[in-house]
Amino acid sequence: MTQQFYVSPEQLMKDRADFARKGIARGRSVVVVSCEDGIALVAENPSPSLHKIGEIYDKIAFAAVGKYNEFESLRQAGVRYADVRGYSYDREDVTARGLASVYAQSLGAVFTAEQKPFEVELAVAEVGASQDRDHLYRLTFDGSIADEQGFIVMGGQADKVSGAVETGWQRDLSFAAAIRLAVQGLVTDNESPDLPAKALEVALLDRGSESSRGTRRAFRRLSDADVMELLAEES
Repeated sequence: MTQQFYVSPEQLMKDRADFARKGIARGRSVVVVSCEDGIALVAENPSPSLHKIGEIYDKIAFAAVGKYNEFESLRQAGVRYADVRGYSYDREDVTARGLASVYAQSLGAVFTAEQKPFEVELAVAEVGASQDRDHLYRLTFDGSIADEQGFIVMGGQADKVSGAVETGWQRDLSFAAAIRLAVQGLVTDNESPDLPAKALEVALLDRGSESSRGTRRAFRRLSDADVMELLAEES
């Protein structure tokens, strides 16, 4: 009878964590920025159909880095959770905190019980009536949750991008200024000195969607033309 090699639980968890981190770092960064007008979500993503950013519910958005098939399955599960909860109880009962808790349980279960962890990192953003009521949650591959303030940077050389964003972040940024700041951060993670609009995926959670557009749905995806116009605006 062959004898199994013994691996300590500590070493096993470390190996899984290292594996997941390397997979996530190979991708390009995503930046989520809370600003005066709402929340801006910006990702370097040349694909027009394989989105890193998506809508979950009325005022909740999702952003991810890592393996597309893994985070897309999580996004779809989040949409189903939000729809069922909103229909069964009340739309106000669907919150970013509740969704982040569900994601944390799923990621933690996969990390501890499955042979291969998910190579993903997630952000769940909820826009509030005021900036103080915005919620930004960052979830790592092992199910850990962090309640972030102001902005989130994930994937790629996240430390370098985060440093660039932190330098320019202010509470009173407009959408255009927030998007320009996010792009400036992403450029530090890119060999090119500039990122064209077609290489970016940009979406907004509009704080004033009910007053300006007459809808509870705050999520709005921007076209290349919209992105070019905002990037060209004066600071």
